[in-house]
Amino acid sequence: MNFGETLPYSGMGTIALIAHDGKKDEMQVFAHSHREALRPFQLIGTGTTARILSEHVGLPVRGVLSGPLGGDVQIAAEVLAGNVKAVIFFVEQMDVHPHDPDIQTLQRICNITNTPIATNPATAELLIRALTV
Repeated sequence: MNFGETLPYSGMGTIALIAHDGKKDEMQVFAHSHREALRPFQLIGTGTTARILSEHVGLPVRGVLSGPLGGDVQIAAEVLAGNVKAVIFFVEQMDVHPHDPDIQTLQRICNITNTPIATNPATAELLIRALTV
């Protein structure tokens, strides 16, 4: 499976995986330790995060644009369309992001549509457990 390649539909639904630069290693560790739980889902992620997870964890992740280039908004649109079951977004709270409005839009859309969003490994762990029971 190549980065960005369209994936066959999985009956489990789609999970979005996003991580700020300072959290990409944490996302990689999380995805590696939950690889088998994530495998039944169709996965989507912003640019670099999708590439890292595809190449280093072995999960097929469909990549969209990088977050600063509009990827967060692309994922928000997927959530709004009802195509995403949950979002795991490891946020770097200590940095200023020029695309903060896009990040806030994604979080707002998740709240409006009642789509679960986990922003740290502890809540992501609970979310994965809930989705796989």
